[in-house]
Amino acid sequence: MSLKTTLIQPNELAALAPDDVLVVDCRFQLADPAQGERDFDADHIAGAVFAGLDRDLSDLSRQAEGLGRHPLPQESAFNALLSRWGWRQGLQVVSYDASTGALAAARLWWLLRLAGVEDVAVLDGGYAAWQAAGLPIDTGVAHPRSPSKVDLSFRLDQVLLDHASLRDAPERQLLDARAAPRYRGDTEPLDRVGGHVPGALNRPFTDNLAEDGRFKSPLQLREEFNAVLGGAAPAKVVHMCGSGVTACHNLLAMEHAGLHGSRLYAPSWSGWVSDPSRPVATGEE
Repeated sequence: MSLKTTLIQPNELAALAPDDVLVVDCRFQLADPAQGERDFDADHIAGAVFAGLDRDLSDLSRQAEGLGRHPLPQESAFNALLSRWGWRQGLQVVSYDASTGALAAARLWWLLRLAGVEDVAVLDGGYAAWQAAGLPIDTGVAHPRSPSKVDLSFRLDQVLLDHASLRDAPERQLLDARAAPRYRGDTEPLDRVGGHVPGALNRPFTDNLAEDGRFKSPLQLREEFNAVLGGAAPAKVVHMCGSGVTACHNLLAMEHAGLHGSRLYAPSWSGWVSDPSRPVATGEE
């Protein structure tokens, strides 16, 4: 089987030999960040390791720097994580979470892409789809493969880390993945103020999914993204959301649709509004 780079179906993952794939459980609940690991300890895809959004896929110690609620992990910490998992070049990585939305799983997918790893995919339909298919699960603590030596570097041209770079890139098209009420500023349950960055368009990440909770077809996604973006070239698109997590879902959907080269504004809305002097737009525009 050829290596997967965007999505993988449960039966495709089940067909891979254990030595040929690293499966990562990314289950996470914003209201209870520790719940995902408790769920993992109870049961998980056979052979999987666990990644916590707050602990492993973010560096919360940097929140005070204006980098948003989920700042990116340091390169050294991310390399150490991959080393503990026994990752090696050419090994297929598959991430999944509980929700069909694949939120934290998409974050890990994007972080690996940022580090230059292409052989990574998200399980379409998440853990629920795996269970529904009656595929093997484990209970208790996982026993990962032997540690490895990993030394990857983030490709910083693929991400906007500071607000000045966003301001100084007038040719870019921001695309906000939050729900429409938060984008409009009707409500804001998490951040200092509601609304959006002036000029940003809205594409709620939930629009990427069909009624069964799996991603829409590449053709349908391509048509829908092109309609929202009004013909903007994918390479000009910069994704954002509340904290740089659900934005990865839109980036994954665009890649799956063949719309390659978009980037992420990692601090996202929570980083933008950390400075009260930055402009805020409300409503549909």
